[in-house]
Amino acid sequence: MTDAAESQQTTGPPTAWDRVKLARETDRPTTQDYLADLFTDVVEYHGDRLFGDDRALIGGVASFRGRTVMVIGHQGGTNTRENISRNFGMPRPEGYRKAQRLMRHAEKFGMPIITFIDTPGADPGISSEERGQGTAIADSLMGMFDCCVPIICTVIAEGGSGGALAIGVGDRLLMLENAIYAVASPEACATILWRDVAKAPEAAATMRITAADCLRFGIVDEVIPEPTPAHEAPHEVIAATGEHIARALDDVMNTFDLSTGAGVEAMLEARSEKFRRIGSW
Repeated sequence: MTDAAESQQTTGPPTAWDRVKLARETDRPTTQDYLADLFTDVVEYHGDRLFGDDRALIGGVASFRGRTVMVIGHQGGTNTRENISRNFGMPRPEGYRKAQRLMRHAEKFGMPIITFIDTPGADPGISSEERGQGTAIADSLMGMFDCCVPIICTVIAEGGSGGALAIGVGDRLLMLENAIYAVASPEACATILWRDVAKAPEAAATMRITAADCLRFGIVDEVIPEPTPAHEAPHEVIAATGEHIARALDDVMNTFDLSTGAGVEAMLEARSEKFRRIGSW
């Protein structure tokens, strides 16, 4: 039994810090697991056509319930060697430029886009900053607001900072019950506010980073239940997530007549308005 599960059993509902630990479980399903269970005929694309291929962000064309889609997601590792090769799921600029390339390809051929968010954050290294990390993230954000095909985003584990938001602008944003979504990690917040990383659990509660918090604040549109945590029942949770994604995609496509310019414009306006409402009081 995990620490989070023990805490839930002895003290009642999971705390925000319990959710953080569940989101970071090493056995929690990754983007590759969702690709394997939910999609067929997957053709992965590589490289940003400018610098190289970032293995921390993967994507490609696939079939989802009879519909051709573009899938993009963060990808960490399941062991130390793979984590190093994938930079612990923290994309560098070429990762976000690859995502932009895939989104433009999807737009050109009218393919809906499905993204999976699971990263501690964008790579903070000097080399990434030298290659334009901030600009790459900003370009990805702007590109998603203007992309003329439906976009469904799902936070499946840890959604950290701009590294998560860079592929999180869509018509619907879903979030698993034990996922988190935050501008910074609780440890970083505790260090900034109290100069004490040991106060991370207090920071997690204060930051309101759980799925329930994000739903209440209008940041996400729907929370996907985890009757059993995803790392303990991966296939069941992945299947349920697929149902929610399918319904969200059908809802967008049925709401807007994407065969007309007016329908596409209405979808883009609704997407923009969705994010304008966040933080309004």
